[in-house]
Amino acid sequence: MARHEYRERLERLRDAVVAMGDRVCGQLDDAVTALFTDDLTLARDIVETDATVNDRCLEIERECLDLVALHQPVAGDLRFVVAAFKIVTDLERVADLATNLAEYALASTGSASPLPDVDFERITALALEQIERALEAFFDEDPAACREVADRDDELDRRCEAVAERVVRTLIELRLDADGRVGDRSLGAEVDRRSLGPLLADVSRTFVIVRDIERVGDHAVNVAARTLYALESDASLLA
Repeated sequence: MARHEYRERLERLRDAVVAMGDRVCGQLDDAVTALFTDDLTLARDIVETDATVNDRCLEIERECLDLVALHQPVAGDLRFVVAAFKIVTDLERVADLATNLAEYALASTGSASPLPDVDFERITALALEQIERALEAFFDEDPAACREVADRDDELDRRCEAVAERVVRTLIELRLDADGRVGDRSLGAEVDRRSLGPLLADVSRTFVIVRDIERVGDHAVNVAARTLYALESDASLLA
């Protein structure tokens, strides 16, 4: 009976990690929607519910510690429990990044993006897909899928780096002329000095958005790496 209970607790732990991951993915998706549709009500909901994810993370971590203390798992089971413990930490940090995006929406100046040619939709969709695939690899115990997540992270990194470079170029090209007007070669427009602050704020906001999206991808790789180690004792993807 004790052995049966132990196996059931391991299965419940797996389900709990995946359920938390599903919730975090939902929050991230909502945060992106709030950010790019100026849905302030949705943004506030995300910020207010972040504490719930934190609490759930702590509950799962306590379950992992109880399993180690009471059942003393070894080999693959121990690697699984340790992986679950670390994966929920990554998921909690993705939830924090979703909260960041929601807070950026709340702090938005309401102006059009100063970088209209940036494909935010593709970048955010790729980051969300990465974390979803990593969770599927964990649930399905799929080593090949773990490696695919790690390999695809290069694409997200390249796209985010290209946007970051675009932000830097835009900041450089903003300039004041002798009449106190701002000429922006990249935007092909001029605005008065009073508009410079909001414009710079929007450009800077773009930079931190892309930074946080890239970090989501990094956490997805972490989930895949910890899963691969639990399955095959393969630490090649661990940073």
